[in-house]
Amino acid sequence: MTATDKAEALRRRKGGRPIAALTAYDYPTARLLDEAGVDVLLVGDSLGMVVLGMPDTTQVTLDHMLHHITAVARAAPRAMVLGDLPIHTYDTPAQALATARRLVAAGAEAVKLEGGSGQAQQVRAITGAGIPVVGHLGMLPQSIVEEGGYRKTGKTPDQAAELLAGAQALVAAGVCAIVLESVVAATARLITQQIAVPTIGIGSGEGTCDGEVAVVTDLLGSFPWFVPPFARPEANVADATREAAAKYLARVTSR
Repeated sequence: MTATDKAEALRRRKGGRPIAALTAYDYPTARLLDEAGVDVLLVGDSLGMVVLGMPDTTQVTLDHMLHHITAVARAAPRAMVLGDLPIHTYDTPAQALATARRLVAAGAEAVKLEGGSGQAQQVRAITGAGIPVVGHLGMLPQSIVEEGGYRKTGKTPDQAAELLAGAQALVAAGVCAIVLESVVAATARLITQQIAVPTIGIGSGEGTCDGEVAVVTDLLGSFPWFVPPFARPEANVADATREAAAKYLARVTSR
């Protein structure tokens, strides 16, 4: 299935079977998640925190993203490989297209960028070149410094209207889906009902969007030092790793 086919298949999930997306940053994780049947593998700039130990996503570079996208793409997954455009690599439409092309050359089948109406021209430049785009509204991790922290969005009528207008602008520009991060449930539900492409929620309430995306380390419990309040771990890999290492240490030192 081509990248265009996958994007169209994702678009057709609007109002249908919910989309299940997870982040992936390496080859074995991508293979395992794909074997489990995940729909989208997001090579997110969240790798800055959960892989590289950075305080946020604002230090993630294009080279970082290319490295991890290449690793995930080597798994040749059935799922769509979606790559984040890192901060300040899509400040203009021309730069956005150049960056998107580099991510695609590394193995991404679609790209994601943050922002609403102000990103419409960037989205048009990328989709006009035949590269699928996913939008990202609500809490924007790349703007964390300017916004002064992680906060819920869409709380007031004005905020809800602004988010909806941004979503509509992105749809008009050609996105095939939109991630809604940390949007209050009522606003997430409103946007989902009002736009023609699927919404994929994270921290935006249950059953409010056409699907969900989670950071894989939150799902696996493998990054215990910071767990978002909305995360729902399904495993405890951190403790299992400590226990395995302790058993190894005991075995080696008991010779």
